Amino acid sequence: MALLPILKYPDPRLREAAKPVEKITPEILELVENMAETMYDAPGCGLAANQVGVPLRIFVIDAAAEDEPSDLKIFINPEILELDGVQVWEEGCLSFPGATEEIKRAERVKVKALDRDGKEFTLEADGLLAVAVQHENDHLNGVLMIDKLSALKKRMMSKKVEKAKAEARA
Repeated sequence: MALLPILKYPDPRLREAAKPVEKITPEILELVENMAETMYDAPGCGLAANQVGVPLRIFVIDAAAEDEPSDLKIFINPEILELDGVQVWEEGCLSFPGATEEIKRAERVKVKALDRDGKEFTLEADGLLAVAVQHENDHLNGVLMIDKLSALKKRMMSKKVEKAKAEARA
């Protein structure tokens, strides 16, 4: 397994819509394992394949609380079937280091995807897991959390990201 470099905003590859996975190959499985390792190392609770420069419809999520055992979920070719309710959650993103913002999302989500064995599953989620599914699915469509903000908040977030980049270089 290997850690993968995470693309940072405003890398244009983050805006590319991901393509469906045609077949689950050993290379796809290796990518999934590397994505999970990268997510845990970052640390984060979700990571989409296009955040590591691979424009495929894959994301991994572990929304377990810190005091709970890990609960890695793998989504290949995810499709959101239903959204219900409204919640506001303070979100961060591995592609926006140092920045968090309150984002309005659906409170509950129903998603269909393939697991690492190519078996289709359906998941109904709420709370952090629902937020993470929507956030990572947005990545696969080239939509970033900054797109969900007002013009003023976008400027503020851009400044936070620039500051974090400058601190990382120092």
